[in-house]
Amino acid sequence: MIDFLLNGQPRHCAVSPDTSVLELLRESLGQTGTKEGCASGDCGACTVAIGEANPDGSIHYHSANACITPAHQLQGRALVTVEGLAQGDALHPAQAAMVECHGSQCGFCTPGIVMSLFTLHEEQQRAPAPLTQQRLEAALGGNLCRCTGYRPIRDAALSMDDHPAQRPQWLDATAPEEQAATRTSFIQPTTLAELVEERSLHSEAPIVAGATDLWLEVTQRLTRFPRLVDVTRVSELNAIEETTLDDGRAGWWIGGAVTYARLEPLLDEHHEAFAHLLHRLGSAQIRNRGTLGGNIANASPIGDTPPVLLALGSRLWLAGPEGERELPLDDFFLDYKQTALREGEVIRAIFLPRAETGRHLKVWKLSKRREDDISAVLGAFVWRLEDGVLRDVRLAFGGMAATPKRAAAAEAALEGKAPSPAAFQAARLALAEDFQPMSDVRGSAHYRQLSAANLLERLRLVLLGENQAQPGDHTDREVMLHAYAH
Repeated sequence: MIDFLLNGQPRHCAVSPDTSVLELLRESLGQTGTKEGCASGDCGACTVAIGEANPDGSIHYHSANACITPAHQLQGRALVTVEGLAQGDALHPAQAAMVECHGSQCGFCTPGIVMSLFTLHEEQQRAPAPLTQQRLEAALGGNLCRCTGYRPIRDAALSMDDHPAQRPQWLDATAPEEQAATRTSFIQPTTLAELVEERSLHSEAPIVAGATDLWLEVTQRLTRFPRLVDVTRVSELNAIEETTLDDGRAGWWIGGAVTYARLEPLLDEHHEAFAHLLHRLGSAQIRNRGTLGGNIANASPIGDTPPVLLALGSRLWLAGPEGERELPLDDFFLDYKQTALREGEVIRAIFLPRAETGRHLKVWKLSKRREDDISAVLGAFVWRLEDGVLRDVRLAFGGMAATPKRAAAAEAALEGKAPSPAAFQAARLALAEDFQPMSDVRGSAHYRQLSAANLLERLRLVLLGENQAQPGDHTDREVMLHAYAH
């Protein structure tokens, strides 16, 4: 059983552990305004708003894809759907603006767009700030519209403040928490000790956090999960702690259940290239739900964050029945979808090093769509330039092997060398020793090998600097177009 608020009204529902919020709304509660489009978190037609309590007692609403959000994660939360926005005959500013600006045609995607505008409006009311193009794109980047065209929708977003806001009081309320012990199929521990115990008792049960990948097993492959272990309420896994390791490196332990959205401000301040990648990784709906720990534990060869963390020299803090231990991320990925996690272990936290003066990070992702798409190739590069030579070179790639992997031979070709064309030519040739990529729907083996080499050439051009380019050198744009053309 779960207890939550739906548009301000208490709900007490019995649902199976693999029921999505969308399925609960449409099939059990008769709330059909929320639509199913892709059933994979790509189109945004099913967008809803989920409210959680802040430490000061206020409620923060974030957008989420109902199609891949487990219904049990509504426990103690406030859910807002498109049916709840209007107050009598008075439309919410998001709705009124969409009507006035002719922002809808067939209307199928419109409820999701309105809910994304609702969360944007809530954010603007809580912390007024100029609605820049970047913020607008971030809010609506996860909503696709086939027929209206985006200009009227953009106009609606910019004109919401022109409509009077009648904010219902129930938006500031959350549902009471039910005792976790009564839920035996969807296990929701709140402490690390409880999580380790439940993992020992139910080793067959998959772990779920943001569900942005796991739930595709339900919607696309029709897999049924009789039991799940949810880590989103575990306090230790939601912490961000500043620390200094024994080797003297300063940084932060990022809890395994910390979402990308919570991580963004830290990355914006300290690792701009990593922060930019998150916007390529997924929409606001995905970043509000997906977790750094989940992206690592999933062990996908095309996960976006592992190559960056490998390049930065991250470590993992693991916890299990035998206690806790640390492990370099370099030693975590063993083979395709195989990791060094022992029976019952979980990722408690990930060490994110602080940016150091003179140490640089670049991250480049190639995909069929620029944003909200799976990588064909992703390259992450870290280096120092001291006395004209490269030091501490770390090159990591996704999409080039069965696991996210560093390019050891290419690193060796650059370490201690001046960033000359000859040194980078040797590094590009060394990639054939590091990787033998496969061909699939996202790119051929030839494309991947050529693209990885071109990303190294792009790195050389960055080091060279545009003002020092030599005759015959390709421009940064030409290098990337060459990669896309193949």
